[in-house]
Amino acid sequence: QVQLVESGGGLVQAGGSQRLSCAASGLTFSRYAMGWFRQAPGKEREFVAAIGWSGHNTYYTDFVKGRFTISRDNAKNTVYLQMNSLKPEDTAVYYCAASLYGYRTDSASGYAYWGQGTQVTVSS
Repeated sequence: QVQLVESGGGLVQAGGSQRLSCAASGLTFSRYAMGWFRQAPGKEREFVAAIGWSGHNTYYTDFVKGRFTISRDNAKNTVYLQMNSLKPEDTAVYYCAASLYGYRTDSASGYAYWGQGTQVTVSS
């Protein structure tokens, strides 16, 4: 049974930093590209970042470029999202997901497995 478990969410002030983690089990982690999505109240789920199976290739949506960094540790079956210079509009539930389609997959339909999400709230 595949499980993706996010952690690291919480309340942070604007301008602050937070690191999300996503621990995977039940799949050959190193074969999957991993992505982060987010969903704010009343909005659709949107792509944030993705990383290839080796960790060498990354892909970001424009609104997080230069602020967020995705990374992975295949020995620990874990993917991370380092978020810096956080803004109130970054407030959302953040989800990690696994895809066999490669790191440039920015559509939710390209991801086979999903975590339950972790809430990030940025106060102004």
